[in-house]
Amino acid sequence: MDRLHGRGDGPSRWWRHGPPWAHRWDDEERGARWPWRSTAALTVFVMAGSTYAAQEQVGERAALDPFARALLVVACVQLLWRKRYPVPVVFGTATAAMIYFGAGYPYGPIFLAVALACFSAIVSGHRRAAWAAVAMLWAGHVLIAHWLYRWLPPSGDGPQAWGREGVVAAWVVAIVALAELVRVRREQWARERAERAQAARRRADEERLRIARELHDVLAHSISVINVQAGVGLALLDSDPEQARTALTTIKAASKEALGEVRQVLDTLRTPGDAPRAPAPGLDRLPELVEQAASAGLSVEIEGASPSLPPGTDLAAFRIVQEALTNVVRHSGSRHARVHLDHGGGALRLRIDDDGPATGADAGGSGNGLAGMRERAAALGGTIEAGPRDDGGFRVLAVLPLKVKAKEDDR
Repeated sequence: MDRLHGRGDGPSRWWRHGPPWAHRWDDEERGARWPWRSTAALTVFVMAGSTYAAQEQVGERAALDPFARALLVVACVQLLWRKRYPVPVVFGTATAAMIYFGAGYPYGPIFLAVALACFSAIVSGHRRAAWAAVAMLWAGHVLIAHWLYRWLPPSGDGPQAWGREGVVAAWVVAIVALAELVRVRREQWARERAERAQAARRRADEERLRIARELHDVLAHSISVINVQAGVGLALLDSDPEQARTALTTIKAASKEALGEVRQVLDTLRTPGDAPRAPAPGLDRLPELVEQAASAGLSVEIEGASPSLPPGTDLAAFRIVQEALTNVVRHSGSRHARVHLDHGGGALRLRIDDDGPATGADAGGSGNGLAGMRERAAALGGTIEAGPRDDGGFRVLAVLPLKVKAKEDDR
């Protein structure tokens, strides 16, 4: 998976995938943890800031009394529930602030409690509730400042300047806009994290299928050769010991090769970041396949030559021919097969024929072998056609592109 936050990522990378604390924030919301520290810090700041504001507004606003301090504490303490119950909290803080201003207490940082509650509500998806609470507070402030001030403390207070209302409205719009921006970015970060997780799962599934295909092709071919030679050895053990010895030698060679290829596949599992210790097989090893097939009693005729292929296409072509010949050994009564290679028009064409007849009930190709061949071809943008011929034999036709388009990098 791509590294999200590393050296040299830059601000654009940070803004695209989200800061490191964004993931911790989501985890806290899912776990419904209590925001004690931030709430305590805000409470201390609001209390200290309100005390300072009261000293600066002596004679203009009512002095802070126990009821005022209780309202400040209520407005701040409610923020403990802002992640669990954002809607009641935003309305509760707005109500406490409205009562605070209606009682004529000094203007101060109590606005921060409302702003944080509004921010939490919008970010958690309760946009209308946050807008309604803030609009209620602003409307209540307008009524208090321009009409209800006659009957509310402090005595002798006059109407507020409309310019101050514009400043309050600007702050409200700024808070809402910032909260909306953060909400949109958090939703985008969440979508991108889900897409990256899905891409990682998809890559893991593709790697699992690739390893399964490799193990199937290696083991199916080698075990088929071993099975045939074991039958020959058992049949000739008494009558022709020398031929039985040859069969056992073939079994030993085939099992050794199978163990080597299986070990190579398992090494990629143990150290997925390391380069393979041995080169992947390709069509240059067709003569080895012919020898192995001959040891299993199948003569193979090769027609045509292969062009220079990319490693992935070369491996897929080799495995397709290997699996097709294995199927001939296992499921066909024919002891002769033909492999025809042709390239042109930007594609490699592999045709593997045998003259039949089929000896197994599953000779039609419903097993994992043909499914694996189709998966290999499809992964490269190619096709596989397999089925009985009109003359009673069986044909596998694979078309693989010579130039494989690189997949787009997952996010």
